[in-house]
Amino acid sequence: MIYGISLILLSIIAVPSLILSKKPNAQELLDKVAPYQGWIGIVFCFFGVWGIISAFLNMGWLTAAPIWWITLLAGSFVEATLGFMLGFGMINKLLLSKNVAAKEKATQLREKLAPKLGKLGILGLIVGGWMIAASLMFSVV
Repeated sequence: MIYGISLILLSIIAVPSLILSKKPNAQELLDKVAPYQGWIGIVFCFFGVWGIISAFLNMGWLTAAPIWWITLLAGSFVEATLGFMLGFGMINKLLLSKNVAAKEKATQLREKLAPKLGKLGILGLIVGGWMIAASLMFSVV
């Protein structure tokens, strides 16, 4: 359930234009979050990557609870991607500043993903909602 809630929060940060069209006074809240967006992105990217690793470490769930396993993998992938997009500036500054080749590859990847950020944010809202529902419907012991 935590993954779902965090994915919804991350998606809300990723698609501010969608939020502003529905609620114009949300700009104030988004302006407060903007200085921390890089760090938020890094943290969520880490949790997304950890979720992907966790899904593969728990391959036994694929036979016991396949819907939950696929949900965990999909949610973690969306979370890692959105986190990477939001934290790109900070990741570039902290990790890739000394390696020019890695910096260029990361920039190319971001340029490919940037036009899809809005759609990915909406997908994050949907997958996050499903993760919450799935955590209530399916329990993995």
